[in-house]
Amino acid sequence: MANTESNAQPSRPQHNQVGGRYSWYVLSVLMLVYVFNFIDRQILSILNEDIKADLGVTDAQMGFLYGTAFAVFYAVFGIPLGRLADIWTRKSMIALGLFFWSLMTVLSGTAKGFVSLAAYRIGVGIGESSASPAAYSMLGDYFPTRMRATAVAIYSSGIYLGVGIGMLIGGQIVDRWNALYPLGTDPPWGLVGWQVAFIAVGTPGLLMALWVATLKEPSRGQSEGLAPPKPHAAPFREFARELMAVLPPFTLFSLYTNGGPRAALNNLLLASTIALVAWGLAVAIGSPVQWIALGVGCYAFFSWVQGLGIRDQVAFKTIYQCPTLIFGMVGFAWCAFVGYGGAYWGPPYFIRVHGESASSVGTIIGITAMTAGWLGVTLGGIFSDWLKARTPLGRTHCGIITAVLSAPFGFIVFTTPDLQTAYVANFFFTLFSSLWIGPAIAFTNELVVPRLRATASATYILVVTMIGLALGPFTIGQISTTLSTGGMESGEALRIAGLCGGIGYLFAIIFMLFAARGVEATEASRVDRARRAGEII
Repeated sequence: MANTESNAQPSRPQHNQVGGRYSWYVLSVLMLVYVFNFIDRQILSILNEDIKADLGVTDAQMGFLYGTAFAVFYAVFGIPLGRLADIWTRKSMIALGLFFWSLMTVLSGTAKGFVSLAAYRIGVGIGESSASPAAYSMLGDYFPTRMRATAVAIYSSGIYLGVGIGMLIGGQIVDRWNALYPLGTDPPWGLVGWQVAFIAVGTPGLLMALWVATLKEPSRGQSEGLAPPKPHAAPFREFARELMAVLPPFTLFSLYTNGGPRAALNNLLLASTIALVAWGLAVAIGSPVQWIALGVGCYAFFSWVQGLGIRDQVAFKTIYQCPTLIFGMVGFAWCAFVGYGGAYWGPPYFIRVHGESASSVGTIIGITAMTAGWLGVTLGGIFSDWLKARTPLGRTHCGIITAVLSAPFGFIVFTTPDLQTAYVANFFFTLFSSLWIGPAIAFTNELVVPRLRATASATYILVVTMIGLALGPFTIGQISTTLSTGGMESGEALRIAGLCGGIGYLFAIIFMLFAARGVEATEASRVDRARRAGEII
């Protein structure tokens, strides 16, 4: 029998209007939160060349800073925080997380070396992991199924608004500050341009957190007419349990306590296998810190899944024993692999190959991200809802369409010698490469019962983050560094690396086709599958 105590929710819903004016107000505020999320995350891209020169790091290390250092902790902490979103007040989680990651962004402006900057980027990752699982869950309750992909797509459009604003502001700040205080001068507080940029974009988020705290918490399940579950008696005790289930070495203790010696032994075998694979990759490819960090993230994730199978059979069976759901998540993650890689390395490519300034690239690509990205992710959600009304395969079809339409434009960006053609191609690449985002979240939420939406969303975010963010930018950076070390000119090396990153779309299409085979049956049986696993509905 399922543990219904783990379904926390305020005993009296504070606002039950579904799809009404207040729902759109909440959506607008949450979209702004996501804007701040990606301003603080993406600004590293436009600052890439200045940080490289100032700290003396390689493309591979910058890919690690943007991708893996952020992604592993974003993904690992997203699991227990996603669980907390299922049992605690979601708007409070978002507000606290926004304050913390904004503070870490401000502190990034005080970094004096690679290690300190990596530490602050880890802090940003931990803070940002609190937002989306809670936001997806709230939107699932504020909007009916027929509007869900549209609502999530509008929320997710904050990605591209944030990316654009971050690059535009970051490029302007770094160039203007460096013009005022060139090398050899004594700038205020000893800060260089990229440090000032971090401080400038992080500070407003501290105030935005107060606004988020005023939102009203919706009744869980209200959009589908389901009665709200009972509040959890001790949500933070449950959060601590979930944290121990993912944070080494407490994972082993947690599994031994809940599952006995056999569970602990299986976990040790898992750790040994992951360590062996990480060691092999470090020997074969280099960059051991990348594979150690990724190994830790994978170990934490699989340990948590192992523990979830002991603590919550309903969640384990309906999420992790659902091939359709897993195939779909992985397919969308490969779309993210290409998208994250292109989004991060695009600005350095234009600076390095076409000789553009940071402010010029930041302005043009920033405006491109805000217009093409916002338009693409919004239209992707609307188109997905339209297509879903006509075929159960609407969400997976959108993933395939993303790959087919955006790949040619990505190829042009990294091959044309003409700057204007490259900018135009980048506009359409950004437009089409963002179509999948709203459909992916809707796909994840539609295959589980409402109680498990935040947990499923946290899993989706983890998969997308580990494959898309931890591997995408790093892979391109590693290829570029390897080619440069072999004697190739740095711009040409980045060009070849960017083209290699597009191969991720092939994997995306393959996994989407596997997912499409079972979507209709899996969605139709979600309540029955939960009941068979022990859920009381």
